[in-house]
Amino acid sequence: MTAMTKKSENPTEHLTPEDIEQIGVELDAIRQDIIDSRGAEDAAYIRKVIKAQRSLELGSRAVLLFSALPPAWVVGTAGLTVAKIIDNMEIGHNIMHGQWDWMRDPKIHSSTWEWDNASTAEGWKHSHNEVHHTHTNIIGKDNDLGYGIMRVDEDQQWTPALFGQPVYNFLNMLVFEYGIAAYDLELGRNLRLPKERRPASFQRNLKATVNKIRGQATKDYLVHPALSLATGSFLTTLAANLTANVARNVWTHSVIMCGHFPEGVETYEKAAIPESETRGEWYLRQMLGAANISGSQAVHFMSGNLSHQIEHHLFPDLPSNRYAEIAPKVKALFEKYDLNYHTDPLPKQVFSAWHKVVRLSLPNGWMELTNRKNFVQQLGVLKKVSTADPRTRRKMLKLMDAQAKRQARAAA
Repeated sequence: MTAMTKKSENPTEHLTPEDIEQIGVELDAIRQDIIDSRGAEDAAYIRKVIKAQRSLELGSRAVLLFSALPPAWVVGTAGLTVAKIIDNMEIGHNIMHGQWDWMRDPKIHSSTWEWDNASTAEGWKHSHNEVHHTHTNIIGKDNDLGYGIMRVDEDQQWTPALFGQPVYNFLNMLVFEYGIAAYDLELGRNLRLPKERRPASFQRNLKATVNKIRGQATKDYLVHPALSLATGSFLTTLAANLTANVARNVWTHSVIMCGHFPEGVETYEKAAIPESETRGEWYLRQMLGAANISGSQAVHFMSGNLSHQIEHHLFPDLPSNRYAEIAPKVKALFEKYDLNYHTDPLPKQVFSAWHKVVRLSLPNGWMELTNRKNFVQQLGVLKKVSTADPRTRRKMLKLMDAQAKRQARAAA
């Protein structure tokens, strides 16, 4: 990615201001159709999902009481993993977006829901619903662009520490729920501040998150294994809970990376966003700043319908079970206005996102300028860049990027 306004060809330059506002009008009409038609069938859907998830989790935990037996371990662990994924993706994420608040059911409401996750509901709703969805893909304002530990856009500054970002990302994938909890707290930024300058809310939120993590760990790694003591299944139940949590982390990390990280998703400069961004302009930013996952109904359901990430970003508070119905209408709108509706199967999107993480661990242009003949020489360039003082490094990075662009123009 490169911020859209810095590209040689802006994918929206063919649109007039009137086109952009008309896109907003047409998307509002799609939204209103769903609001007018949502009702008992939708309410029955989410209640059925919650009941099924609770039954699956309870049944799986019952089976794990006998997890010293290998077949019971496999069945119980698989069931618990699926139950945890559904709890996070189709239930927790979407309820906390307020998608089911219209039911006025206090048990299924964004203001009361808490999920099976290290993040507190309040912390997550602030960092995700408020910050990310408002400032989607604006460099410097949307911290979801790399979560503060990775470089996922050419316009984010490169430093030698980024050589390790493929490793950071792999480790973050394994412990993703804890990474998100730290992200919600803005832990790195707040810990770098002197204690007296940290916001008062930080200590309160930190205490709530520590309590949440303690409760989660007690449940998964002490209480449930202890219940299995009578059958000699303490350690196997402990291992099952650990496996289910790691597997859920890997799955959610993969799905979430597919939403904004694949090649071709657009990013934006802060300066390019109008102070009074219109509804049409906001919609257009969401349309091009997200990517979908194509696949079966099972993929859509297990991803919490975040496989319809474009539709989710356009209408984050509409019921998730309606995104599949909305998607063809939204895609038709992309085609009508000659815009790229970014969708691909899960393996392709995951590969693209990881490719970007690896590619941007290196300075802009280095890979483009490197081939088998000059590889050793280019390693020397990389060493010089990484060991130079900051001012010299900036000059070298700028030259390398410019050289790669000249080479690309010459080859075109």
